[in-house]
Amino acid sequence: MSSLKIAVQKSGRLFEDSIKLLKDCGISYDNGKDQLKVQVENFPIEIYFLRNSDIPQYVEDGVVDVAIVGENLLIEKQKNIEIVQKLGFSKCRVSLAVPKEVETDDVTYFQGKKIATSYPNTVKNFLSENNIEAEIHVISGSVEIAPNMGLADGICDIVSSGSTLFKNGLRETVTILKSEAVLAKNKNLSAEKLEILERLLFRIQAVLKSKNTKYILMNVPNEKIQEVSSILPVLKSPTIVPLVEEGWSSLHSVIEEKRFWEVIDQLKKAGAEGILIIPIEKMIL
Repeated sequence: MSSLKIAVQKSGRLFEDSIKLLKDCGISYDNGKDQLKVQVENFPIEIYFLRNSDIPQYVEDGVVDVAIVGENLLIEKQKNIEIVQKLGFSKCRVSLAVPKEVETDDVTYFQGKKIATSYPNTVKNFLSENNIEAEIHVISGSVEIAPNMGLADGICDIVSSGSTLFKNGLRETVTILKSEAVLAKNKNLSAEKLEILERLLFRIQAVLKSKNTKYILMNVPNEKIQEVSSILPVLKSPTIVPLVEEGWSSLHSVIEEKRFWEVIDQLKKAGAEGILIIPIEKMIL
């Protein structure tokens, strides 16, 4: 049986989160000698550790089959590859920023101006859509310093917290796009490799679902079970276990992380007591 070749960034934050995801999926490997290619012991995949900017081209050319990569990089490189799963980590934005003394946030500020960026294609497309003509200076790193050196009137770069902009006397004005890590694939995979990819996706989705949910246990008066159950729609039906104390039951279910406090308030009003919340390692529906 052939192996699915998966590329991940060889260093940096995306690397760490990518490897954690694979380990959470039960995929183990030995890379003690910092090899650029390793064979996974317990799943039919090979992991390639590559330079981030090269990964989209390798996927399009079929050198690797799939990759964990930033969505913003795929948009910038404009390669003919397919996103199959958003992964929810390494979230950021690609934004325009100006010196903090510039008062306007309007994109028209950049009309006739110079913009320093590592994302020329993304910027060109955005400016074209907004009928703005500007001069783009392509810089591979340390974009934030360009306005202070007189090289540009503003920049376009990745923003997470905005602290780097602040330290360099800049402020964010316009968000061009929002990005996160994604699993992307070559569009011409064989049926055999697609089958392996489906198995990998099954594991990834189980891990992602667990991160967005919590296991909840509570004591509920029997006459309130129906009302409490209607507040917890994540699973098909909650598990109900009678308590020693007559007229009470223990109800077990799952709640969504994003609705956590809202749901807790509703459960308390409905009569639930002794509520316990437990993290979920994997969730398979």
